[in-house]
Amino acid sequence: MYHRLKELPREERPRERLIRYGPGALSNAELLAIILRTGEASTGRSALDLARHVLSLGKARGDDGEGLCFLATAAVEELSQVKGIGPAKAVQLKAAVELGRRVARVARVRRAVNTPSQARDLLMEEMRYLEQEQFRTVLLDAKNGVISIELVSVGTLDSSPVHPREVFKMAVRKSAAALILAHNHPSGDPTPSDDDVRITRRLAETGRILGIEVLDHLVIGDNRYVSFRERGIAF
Repeated sequence: MYHRLKELPREERPRERLIRYGPGALSNAELLAIILRTGEASTGRSALDLARHVLSLGKARGDDGEGLCFLATAAVEELSQVKGIGPAKAVQLKAAVELGRRVARVARVRRAVNTPSQARDLLMEEMRYLEQEQFRTVLLDAKNGVISIELVSVGTLDSSPVHPREVFKMAVRKSAAALILAHNHPSGDPTPSDDDVRITRRLAETGRILGIEVLDHLVIGDNRYVSFRERGIAF
């Protein structure tokens, strides 16, 4: 067993393999091992062994993302309890996950959103794992290009209070022509509630007064979503 990646044969070291072949050639465990850098001395685990162990914890919980979803949803405290991780490595892992999210978000900005499925692709991966309900808006220009994605409010486990003033504040400031409403259901079930429908109609009316069209409202669940437009829910 190895305690450090540098003790592996050179051709098997994840860092050297990434340099030679590119990150796409590496497995999830190899990429994770590069972030971890060292293993766990008391058990004899190398960084690669530790990475495989961490991913296996996610799979054991029914993680359908090959163990990666566990890294996205686990708190620093939970990761710190894994033998060989500790607070420092847990923070590194959470920082890496958040950087990945932000890179993906920047890459999506200014793309056109013309269908509910495109809006879903824009929001799903970032919102499906949230443990509290969040209300967001996707601000669009006259050609449905994404100007920005704004966080409007963060609520409790099952509700996120919204006010028209907060929803449209950034839309007015950034001269948005239209917007898409979105919020998540931490339960994983995206079925809209009666309150969801009532709030959407109220916000759509405010948008008509301001000249900013509300194109849709997406409710995000765990890899599932409901589009008001697709469902034919009038607002």
